[in-house]
Amino acid sequence: MEYIVIIGFIVHQVGGFVYLRDTWYGKTQPNRVSFLLWGVAPLIGAVAALSDGVTWAVLPVFAAGVGPFLVFFVSFVNKKAYWKITRFDWVCAALSVLALILWQVTQNPVLAIVFALLADGAASLPVIRKSWTHPHSETAITYLAVAFNQLTAFLVMKEFSFVEMAFPVYIFVICMGLFILITIGQKRSVVETA
Repeated sequence: MEYIVIIGFIVHQVGGFVYLRDTWYGKTQPNRVSFLLWGVAPLIGAVAALSDGVTWAVLPVFAAGVGPFLVFFVSFVNKKAYWKITRFDWVCAALSVLALILWQVTQNPVLAIVFALLADGAASLPVIRKSWTHPHSETAITYLAVAFNQLTAFLVMKEFSFVEMAFPVYIFVICMGLFILITIGQKRSVVETA
């Protein structure tokens, strides 16, 4: 059954590669604040889950953290890949960092995941907003690939505990929401220009 997680991981990496490629060429303009924080929060969630005994089910969560770090760094390569950071982005970043600090203070796996989810959620708000207002600045298929990867975690879960399920459920919901939002937004703007 662990093979399905590896397949999900590969799908995720292909989707991540598409986003990286689009960022490299300036087709996609990632929000750097969000992608930096999106890299941190899932890795914290993965470490917390590992410390609580979760094994294969943590691979999709770990993968969800590595890709954003790569996108963050690649966004500095092409000036067209830059998305202007607003005050709203900084407020979300501050909330995200606060949640990460609270995780460090608690050192409890359940609280760590709660705070990591809050941090990731705050980091997601600028991308959710941008996906609606500027859907062509995003690559929708990547979010679908990440959502699929998170689904594979459910096939190898052993306990279906909060520690094991929280991040895969959260990432699936956020990524499917972004995929739908971007897809609708891109179709809406095509209809408006026609």
